[in-house]
Amino acid sequence: MSLVTSQRETLLRLTATLRPHFRTDRTLPSRIRALLSGDRRFGSRDRRLYRELLFTTVRFLPWLEGLLDTDPARAAATVAWLSAETPATRAFRAELTIGFPPKAEDLFERAAALGREVSSLVPAWLAAECPAALAPEEMNALHRRAPLWLRLQAGDATALAREIGDAGVRLSSCAVLPEAVRATTPDDASEADLTRTASYLHGDFEVQDLGSQMVLASQEILPGERWLDACAGAGGKTLQLACMLGKEGRVDAYDVRSSALDELGERVARAGLENVRTLRELPGGPAGAAGSEGYDGILVDAPCSGSGTWRRAPHLKWLTTPDDLIRHAERQRHLLAAFAPMVRAGGNLLYSTCSLARTENEEVAKSFLETHSDFEPLPPARDFGYDSGAPGLAILPALHDTDGFYVVALHRAR
Repeated sequence: MSLVTSQRETLLRLTATLRPHFRTDRTLPSRIRALLSGDRRFGSRDRRLYRELLFTTVRFLPWLEGLLDTDPARAAATVAWLSAETPATRAFRAELTIGFPPKAEDLFERAAALGREVSSLVPAWLAAECPAALAPEEMNALHRRAPLWLRLQAGDATALAREIGDAGVRLSSCAVLPEAVRATTPDDASEADLTRTASYLHGDFEVQDLGSQMVLASQEILPGERWLDACAGAGGKTLQLACMLGKEGRVDAYDVRSSALDELGERVARAGLENVRTLRELPGGPAGAAGSEGYDGILVDAPCSGSGTWRRAPHLKWLTTPDDLIRHAERQRHLLAAFAPMVRAGGNLLYSTCSLARTENEEVAKSFLETHSDFEPLPPARDFGYDSGAPGLAILPALHDTDGFYVVALHRAR
């Protein structure tokens, strides 16, 4: 048995193990990681190979499910053809795709070559929730692997570029956001682990998608202001916000998950930021931890369906239902209502999600405005070339090769 034949059989065994979870497990990436790391037979290149093949299977699941039942060998070859060509997959792809046409970059050409429909690759509800996402350029972007974006926190990229240049990683600046840089290699940008570099350990940069960076960068946030990051998580936007506010400003970071705040504390220390305070609980009273006047701004980066992250988490396409969107929207409205009283008069309540769905985005903002007459929507300070409709800014993947996001500034007029 050749090496590639053995790899094909291993892929099919892994797929059979994971297949019952493809449409049910929100933690599927962790399950895949545990399955691969738990097998001592797999070296680092093996893990990269099977991770790419398994994520490709999930990304294109409707095109493959029937073949997995009727012709597993053909299914494995199709996965190989659809997968990205990386150092880890090159030999596997070369042998298994003999007889296949050259792989087109265009998703619609690939669909035609396989006799499949592109529309089957996204849930039916997307047409009503985000019709713009069905445009050819957006569908192509949604089915490409996400690039590796960094946010510079200290100085410029010169030291990092020198450090990683010998490894073949190159940095390119972003035309619309100077502090954002893209890391690429000749073969596979996403395989570059920059979190072990001295520059990362010194806090010179954070790994953060460009679209995520645009959420805050699209708004007018002034140095010296006091902000609350109300759903801080591990703090990617917290650190960005702290840099924007400068030494005279302050960010209070709150999250219901203590483990996330622990990780945030480590990142704050690594970045050397002294203007971030983590809150394990919010003090009582309408102004919260900011004191009697309230915060200049509150960021509610709300839990959501994650549909904007389908490139990184394709399994979410098959798990999310219209009822899930409604459930998330109810929670999002509750969060906005809970934190609105903590914004001072003249301050801003900044609402964002990593969702494509208008039920979680524009409809939540409109609902909030209908019940809070003291707030009004503000246009973004920068729209980066996106359509800044009323209310809010929808950041779609294709234009700048990002994940999908939504953000709206709700200004407290009185």
